[in-house]
Amino acid sequence: MQPDWIILHGTQASLILERVSDGTPLWRYWGPRLPDGVTPGQSLAETRETPSFSLDQPLHFPLFPGFGLGWFGQSGLLAHSGGRHFAFAPQRCEVEWVRTGEAVRLTLVDIVARIDVAVTLDLDLASDVLTINSAVTNRGDRTLHIHHLAAACLPLPDDAQSVRHHGGRHNGEFLATEDRLGLGQWRRENRHGLTSHEAFPGAVVTTPGATENAGLAYGAQLAWSGNHVQSIEALDDGRFQWQLGEWLAPGEIALEPGATLASPDVLATCSTEGWGGVSRNFHAGVRQLVTWPGGGMAPRPVHLNTWEGFYFDHDLGQLKALADAAAAVGIERYVLDDGWFAGRHDDSSSLGDWWPDARKYPDGLAPLAEHVTGLGMEFGLWVEPEMVNPDSELYRAHPDWALQIAGRPAQTARNQLVLDLSRAEVSDYLFGQIAPLLDNLPISYLKWDHNRDLVAAGGADGRARYHAQVEAAYALFDRFRAAFPQVEIEACAGGGGRIDAGIIRRTHRFWTSDCIDAVSRLHIQPGFLQYFPPELMGSHIGTAPAHSTGRSQSMDFRAAIACQGHLGVEFNLLTLDPGERARLGEWIAFYKANRHVLHASVYGGSLPDGMRWHAAGKEGEWLLFIIRETPMQLRHMPPVRLPFVASDARYRITPVGPAARGEAVTLDGGWLAQGGLPIPQMKGEEAVIYRIEAA
Repeated sequence: MQPDWIILHGTQASLILERVSDGTPLWRYWGPRLPDGVTPGQSLAETRETPSFSLDQPLHFPLFPGFGLGWFGQSGLLAHSGGRHFAFAPQRCEVEWVRTGEAVRLTLVDIVARIDVAVTLDLDLASDVLTINSAVTNRGDRTLHIHHLAAACLPLPDDAQSVRHHGGRHNGEFLATEDRLGLGQWRRENRHGLTSHEAFPGAVVTTPGATENAGLAYGAQLAWSGNHVQSIEALDDGRFQWQLGEWLAPGEIALEPGATLASPDVLATCSTEGWGGVSRNFHAGVRQLVTWPGGGMAPRPVHLNTWEGFYFDHDLGQLKALADAAAAVGIERYVLDDGWFAGRHDDSSSLGDWWPDARKYPDGLAPLAEHVTGLGMEFGLWVEPEMVNPDSELYRAHPDWALQIAGRPAQTARNQLVLDLSRAEVSDYLFGQIAPLLDNLPISYLKWDHNRDLVAAGGADGRARYHAQVEAAYALFDRFRAAFPQVEIEACAGGGGRIDAGIIRRTHRFWTSDCIDAVSRLHIQPGFLQYFPPELMGSHIGTAPAHSTGRSQSMDFRAAIACQGHLGVEFNLLTLDPGERARLGEWIAFYKANRHVLHASVYGGSLPDGMRWHAAGKEGEWLLFIIRETPMQLRHMPPVRLPFVASDARYRITPVGPAARGEAVTLDGGWLAQGGLPIPQMKGEEAVIYRIEAA
């Protein structure tokens, strides 16, 4: 019998599933683009003999593995109905093409367990990003208890060699770690209740010889802002299964008859241009998820945040003077951070009481907001809706609104508890408190923070609320977006604790890290850029010494690193001397003149001797940053090979930026790609920038 194939083609990627007569389609291929018409030719069963000590009808790697009937690897679903029907092994598959050759929905029907699992695969032509998700429906007449539902079960080739993953801690997010794959299982779990600083819900898998800009690499990330799990395990044929999904707490999900649980999306991609190619595919895919006010992204405005300049010490005269200084150097958006609301003089009280502090703002926020907008800047405001301080009017009136477990202590972090957003009265209260501010003030931006993990996250019924909390937070974001479509929202969670492709559907910027130290950002920002494009990466020029590390760097170095994302400023400009203020203005002008280049395609790489390079732009116009972190150890600077230039073109390379030095040169693209661009000697903590244009 001739095999039946399900084939999806992108621009540079393809996948092939083999349909079988009585169950789930089998994974046959996911990798670089195959020519049209190419198939495996034979069914998988035809190419394999039954090995010793095996079932007479061994199972091969399916699109969505079951449990209990011969598949011994990680299962896509773990569920039961009253302790029975614990096995899942579909008898038939229903195929529905959403877009012929590009997107398909496969419904796997288990008539014994009375469970359906629908798996949707959508391979985008523009980005080569595969969006995959699953949804389980209870077709039985008893409650179905879900312990695990994979969003994606992806195949990796038998030469998959290592996994690069990113995490760390508060003030040290997105740091890269590389682990070797082997016969065991690689696994990362997160139970913090939000995306977390510790473990980003995604990774990159490399094959032998893969580098930042060459060789075959695979990437995947879960679009979910809560608990998550991913694992990679070796299979019997040498391939690997890569599984990603939500991590579920005990008893968290119980589906009544007819109900459905949908998984988050997984964004997955592969590239023959190394993990840099994976990042560029992700950038193109994520850009399609962002819904901008007005229907399209405007140039990303230079951003001032008051936090590290004033913290809780709000004086209206000083804040207005800061606005004057900000406008004078070219800043375009002014964000008033924590400390503006009733009784908020430190982090011990008042979260939940969302009205202006009468002593700091006797006439409300309007005088400051109107002063800011009168200077031609946008006005933004910090909020933390999901949180409450025990010392607040809200908590004293409604202590039961906080997530808690009966009989367990209420554990605070930053002196705060988490509100149970799954209760309609809680979300209604928050919308009712914050919406009037947006109605009555010229606010065009919200910095939406989330400054603690979820602990004792139980609801009024005593059941775990991790999943419900994320869904309710999404609904509250969506409610604000629908009511105030002109307002942009920044996702912040103690810096990088809630950065993922789920929250970005509702927001427009990430605060990458509370650490603004430029040397620390050298290691944080490349990890962020592995998954998300630069225009979403909040990157600020901080003060020296940096508040998070105590280290000092020059204004030129701090600004050069910050210009690689969405530029902001976060310190008290009133403390600058005239020379420093003028230099800051030059860097802001440089960013504004070049943000169309800085927020295009991104390449990067490491160099010997404490160096790194970062390039942004598109064919014909690039900005190249050469960054030296440590003092020179070599006698001569190594050249920088540029993989993004056309080998048959010529390019003019011109030093640019406020700290530019040297003369312009014209070189062949072939030499720049293979021989490299020569670089002048540099000191530690120094950056030079070149404009590269077609000659």
